[in-house]
Amino acid sequence: MIGAEKEYQAYIYIDFSDVRKEILDVFENESYDLDLFFLKMESFYGVQLKKRDSCFVFDEVQMYPKARQMIKHLVADGRYDYIETGSLISIKQNVESIVIPSEEDSMQLNPLDFEEFLMAFGEEPLLEYIRKCFAETKPLGDLLYRKALNYFRQYMIVGGMPQAVLKYCESKNLSEVNVVKQRILKLYRQDILKFAKGYESKVSSIFDEIPSQLTKHEKKFTLASLNKNARFREYEDAFMWLSESKIVNHCFNSTDPNIGINLNTDRLTLKCYMADTGLLITHAIEDGMFLEEEVLKAVMFDRLGINEGMLLENVVAQLLVSKGHRLFFFSKVDKEDFHNNIEIDFLVRDRKKICPVEVKSGPYKKHTSLDRFGTKYSNKVGKKYIVYTKDLSKDGDVICVPVYMAAYL
Repeated sequence: MIGAEKEYQAYIYIDFSDVRKEILDVFENESYDLDLFFLKMESFYGVQLKKRDSCFVFDEVQMYPKARQMIKHLVADGRYDYIETGSLISIKQNVESIVIPSEEDSMQLNPLDFEEFLMAFGEEPLLEYIRKCFAETKPLGDLLYRKALNYFRQYMIVGGMPQAVLKYCESKNLSEVNVVKQRILKLYRQDILKFAKGYESKVSSIFDEIPSQLTKHEKKFTLASLNKNARFREYEDAFMWLSESKIVNHCFNSTDPNIGINLNTDRLTLKCYMADTGLLITHAIEDGMFLEEEVLKAVMFDRLGINEGMLLENVVAQLLVSKGHRLFFFSKVDKEDFHNNIEIDFLVRDRKKICPVEVKSGPYKKHTSLDRFGTKYSNKVGKKYIVYTKDLSKDGDVICVPVYMAAYL
C-alpha cells in the first residue's frame, strides 16, 4: 500500500482474506462490463480513479483466484495498473479452476535485507558509508563499525520478516518480536500440513531438523538423522517444496568451481539454511536447543560459540540470496592426508572468476582452506574473503569483511 500511495494519484486496496460480500458480488457479476465494474469499485471505496495514474492492489489474492484470472482482461483494458500479493505456497496451489494470466510478471520477495532494516530506522547515511567503505576496501573506523555491528546484531535476532521488523520498530521489545516470529513458524507448519500433500511428514521432519543440522561443524544435511535407511530420492520433493516455498535456502556442493558452477554440483550433498535468521533463532529456542536469554546475549555481546556460530553462517546465506546469488559451497576430503582437506562455506561468482568465502564466528582470521583452494584453482579464483565480526582489514591477499558487508560480495 505504501508503494501505491507514493507512485499513484489514487489506488484501491482489496484484502481478499477479509473482503465484503458486496465486493465479491461485483467480481462475480460485473466482470464482463468493466465500465460498471470500475464505477461500482469507485463508489464502494469512495475513490476517484485517474486513468493511467491509479492502481488496484489485490492482497491475499490466493484467497480468491477469480480476481487473479481477471488480470488478463483488466490489463488489456489498459486504464489502470494492478498489484497482486499473497502467499507463494497458496498462489501455486490455488490455480486448478482458473486460467493463469500470461500478463503477470512475478516477483518473489525475500525477507528484508540489512540495508532495508537500516532504512526502517532512518539510517540511510550509515548505509551509504558502509557501501562506500566496501567499494574502497577500507575500514569504517571504531565508532561507526560498532554502530553498524550493533544494528546488525539486532537484525540477526529480529530477522527480516516484515511483521517482526514492524513490531520491533514500534516496541523495541524482543519478547514481543519473538511472539510474532512464533506465529509465523506456526503458520509455516500449518501450510506444510495443508499444501505438502503426499509428503507432508517428510517436509515436517526436514523443517524440524534444520537447527540441529546447522549446529554441526560442516552443516551438511544428514538424512540418517531422520531415518537411518533414508535415501535422498525419497526426500527430494520435500526439500524442493521447502525451497520453492521460500522457507529455506539450499546450498549445494560444487564439484568443479568455475563460472558454470550450477552445472557442476552434487545435488545429493546440501546444506539447508533457514531463509530468515530471526526465525531460525526462534525455531532453535522452541526446539530447546538454546535458552532464549542465552542466545540473545551471545548475539548481542559477540559471544558466538560453535553452536551459535550457525547463526552467522545462516545470515550470510540470507544476505547472499537477497542479492540474487544462488548458494554453493566446496568440500574436498582427503582420507589419506587431512592436510589436503578443503572446506569453503560459500562460492560467489564475480564476472569470470569464483570468489571463495569463509565465515568465522570468532575474531580469528586463519584461512588455511582459502589458501589451499586458491592454490588448487588459481586460474579460476578471484578475490578471497573472510566474513567475521570485526572491522574490514586485509590479511595478505584475503579481504576480511564485517558480516554486515556480506551482501556486497
